[in-house]
Amino acid sequence: MLIDSHCHLDSYENLDQILANAHNAGVESILAIGIGDGPDTMHLALEIAQTHPQVWASAGIHPQEAARATKEALARLAQLANDPKCIAVGEIGLDYYHADNPDIAIQQLAFSAQMYLATQARKPILIHCRTSELATPKAKEKFGEADAWENLLRLIDEHWTPHHLGGIMHCFSGTVDQAKRSLNAGFHLSFAGNLTYPKSQAIRDAAAMAPADRILVETDAPFLAPIPLRGQRNEPAHITHTANALAALRGISLEELATVTTTNFKNLFPSTR
Repeated sequence: MLIDSHCHLDSYENLDQILANAHNAGVESILAIGIGDGPDTMHLALEIAQTHPQVWASAGIHPQEAARATKEALARLAQLANDPKCIAVGEIGLDYYHADNPDIAIQQLAFSAQMYLATQARKPILIHCRTSELATPKAKEKFGEADAWENLLRLIDEHWTPHHLGGIMHCFSGTVDQAKRSLNAGFHLSFAGNLTYPKSQAIRDAAAMAPADRILVETDAPFLAPIPLRGQRNEPAHITHTANALAALRGISLEELATVTTTNFKNLFPSTR
């Protein structure tokens, strides 16, 4: 049985069918990501988790919504994070990809504030980092030479690593060096459908390098459908394609990969055992 460590379940109107498909595909559990369309709806994933035993939730303010990380929104996040079915804070982090994203200082302040809330709740964090080198031309003009990964890892080193609470580098899309630095900071690496894309060799190199006890799989559904479903609306049942690719990359069976990643998830989140 597999665990989808990152899925936006509140995006589906046909939720019961989506969950049935996942169960039939051998998905034991799902971590529903509670960012909603912004802070006003970050509670929706937790509402799903509270009525579905196989679902757990996170809550957080995405970096694209960092300007809305008001005192009131952060207080609401702190309340959600203390719920037993909310097992993580996120996805949070930095995103210098789009020109209309908040300024760097606003993103970094919101990220740091949420790391602080996670330390108070004693919950791991789920990291979103969208690389600067792939940014749109307007974004490159806005964000200049700033490097999202470098800024992210510096803030984590300052505000998170000393607390030894761990977390997940969601949809890991960095280099081997960035993977090693993330691992040294106490994070698990979670691999999504883009692992299967032809141009994703750097991600595959990181996935092959990562220690067996620090890897996870996810869909990031409804986004990032893996090959052979690329371009379609993704769902948790499709995690088997990514899991098969990761297993082949590491020279193990799908069954072994499922056992390893499920064990890793439950070790990171003991309340899900």
